[in-house]
Amino acid sequence: MRFGLIAKKIGMTQIFEDNGTCVPVTALQIFPCRVVEIKDVATNGYDAIKVATKQVDQKKLNKPEDGYFKKLGIEERYSILKEFRLEDCSKYNIGDQLDVALLEPGQLIDVTGVSKGKGFAGAMKRHGFGGLRATHGVSISHRSHGSTGNRTLPGRVFKNKKMAGHMGCDRVTTLNLTVHSIDSESGVAFIKGAVAGAKGGIVYIRDAVKQ
Repeated sequence: MRFGLIAKKIGMTQIFEDNGTCVPVTALQIFPCRVVEIKDVATNGYDAIKVATKQVDQKKLNKPEDGYFKKLGIEERYSILKEFRLEDCSKYNIGDQLDVALLEPGQLIDVTGVSKGKGFAGAMKRHGFGGLRATHGVSISHRSHGSTGNRTLPGRVFKNKKMAGHMGCDRVTTLNLTVHSIDSESGVAFIKGAVAGAKGGIVYIRDAVKQ
């Protein structure tokens, strides 16, 4: 792990390469991030940097949030904070700026976001169940998940049984995504493939840990 970035998902599009290949990409607006805290093994037991972005007025923060920046001696106030564990933090200093320049085409990265919330979903939509038969005695319950357990033994439904319930709105990390291209002027990175989350959602970018 060498760096960590905070970005906003703009949406998906496609890029046509010189040979005519159509590549689906996700556009990410990389925020200019500032290093506000550095942690090391001697003090905290691990190496990490904490970065902040999206500067806001002091009135927008509550007392604990405002007190955190006062403790660090930072005059500016930010609405988004994220800690990234790194292998070596020696090259970073308080106040360093991180931006899209840390990325380069062909680089492998991991992107973490919050998936779209689907609300309460049935077993067919949530887990891909086939549903019950369309005829032969099945009435009203065609999309139900069917039996959930046995008889007297065990006499209960096992934990983690696939059933209807809340779907989506989960923290999802997509591994080994490739940076297709970068627009340095606007700070936008185009990533091959899909990234979890809705348009306008906040995502976190780091080095690929399982290259």
